[in-house]
Amino acid sequence: MRHLARRITETSKKSFGMYARAAASGRDDLIHMELGKPYADTPQHIKDATIAAIQAGNVHYSDLPGVRHLREAIAEKLQRQNEIDVGADQVVVTNGLTHGSYAAIMAFIDDGDEVILLDPYYPQHVGKVELAGGVPVLAKLDAKNNYAIDAAAIESKITPRTKMIILINPCNPTGRVYSREELTALADLAIKHDLLILSDEVYEEIVYDDARHISIASLPGMADRTISLFAFTKSFAMDGWRIGYLTAPKAAIGAILKITANDVTHVNTFIQEGALAALTGDPEVLAQLVDDDRSKRDRVVTRLNQLPGITCPWPEGTIYAFADVSALGLPSQVLSERLMDEAGVVVESGSFYGAAGEGKIRICFGSLSMEEIDLALDRIADFTRGITDQITFDQDEIFP
Repeated sequence: MRHLARRITETSKKSFGMYARAAASGRDDLIHMELGKPYADTPQHIKDATIAAIQAGNVHYSDLPGVRHLREAIAEKLQRQNEIDVGADQVVVTNGLTHGSYAAIMAFIDDGDEVILLDPYYPQHVGKVELAGGVPVLAKLDAKNNYAIDAAAIESKITPRTKMIILINPCNPTGRVYSREELTALADLAIKHDLLILSDEVYEEIVYDDARHISIASLPGMADRTISLFAFTKSFAMDGWRIGYLTAPKAAIGAILKITANDVTHVNTFIQEGALAALTGDPEVLAQLVDDDRSKRDRVVTRLNQLPGITCPWPEGTIYAFADVSALGLPSQVLSERLMDEAGVVVESGSFYGAAGEGKIRICFGSLSMEEIDLALDRIADFTRGITDQITFDQDEIFP
C-alpha cells in the first residue's frame, strides 16, 4: 500500500514465527508448543478482586501511571524482592511488558542510535528498536558456554552510537538465569560506556533448582541507568489481561509517560485491582504455579534427552526448553516446519531468535497439560526416529 509509513515497511517482520504459520494452516489437530502462554487459569482471588472492582464502580479514568495504591504495592515488592530502592512515583503500570518495553524504547532511542541485543534474542525487541528508528546490533553468545554473558563479545559491538543494551533475565529462549558475576560484568560495561540497560524480567518468578533471579538495577551504579520491566503475564497466568509495570530513574519517568499517555492513556482501571490481589495474595498460589511448571520441565527435558539426535540442557528458569537438534542434520527452520507438517507438533525454530539459535528448537512446556505434553513428545519421538533412521541409511549407502 503506497501510503504506509516507512517505519512499518522497514521494520522486522520476525514477530510471530511458527505461530503465524500454524494459524495460517487452518489445522485443528496441532499441538502448540511454540507460543509462550501459561496453561493454568488465572487464580480465582485475582478474578474475584477484579469483579468486585467492577461492581464497586471502578470503571472510569484513573491515574496515568497507574492507580496509586497499586504502584505503592509494586514499589514495596521491588524493594523487598528485587532490592531496587524506588518509590511509587518511579513506577508506571503498563499494558503488559510488551507495552513497557515499547514505551521505554520510544522514549530513549533516536534515529541511528544503536541498541545491542544478546543473540539469541527476543524478536519483538528488534521490531521495537527499528520502529523507533534505532539500529539493532547483535552480540552473539556461545551455546558451548551455556549462552553465558560474554563481556568481551558485547564490548566489541559498542560504538559511539551505542545507547542501550537489552537484557532478558531469566532468558527467553535459552532458559538461562544469569549469575551475579555475569550481571556485574554487563553492569561494568554499561557504566564504562555510559549506556542504558533495558531489563526484561517477565520470568523473574519462574526459576528452578538453585537458580536465583537478580535484578541488574540492584547492582552498584545501575539504578540510574536501568529501566526494569515486569509483568503478571507468566507468573500469575494473566497473559490475556495485558498488565505489567516498569520502574526507571526519576528523570526517565516523565519521558516514558509522554509515550504511554499518548498511546493508551492508562491501563484498564479495574484490572489493576486484580494485579494488586496478585501481588498481595497468598504466596502459595504462585509457588504452586511454579511447581507445576517445574514438573513439566522435568518431563520434557528428561524425555527429549532420551531421543536420538536431541540433547537438551536443563532450563534454569522460564517455561521453555532450548533443545539442540543439530545432529538431526536439518536447519532448525526446516525441522520445525516438518515437525508441524508431518508430526502435528508446533515448536519454534531456534534461528527465529538469531544466528546463535541455529541448530536449536524452542519448546514451550508451560502451555500444555501433562497429557498433551506426553502426546506431543510421543509424536516428536516418532518423527525423530524416522529422521535418524534415514541418516543411518544414508551413511550406510555412502560408507558400505
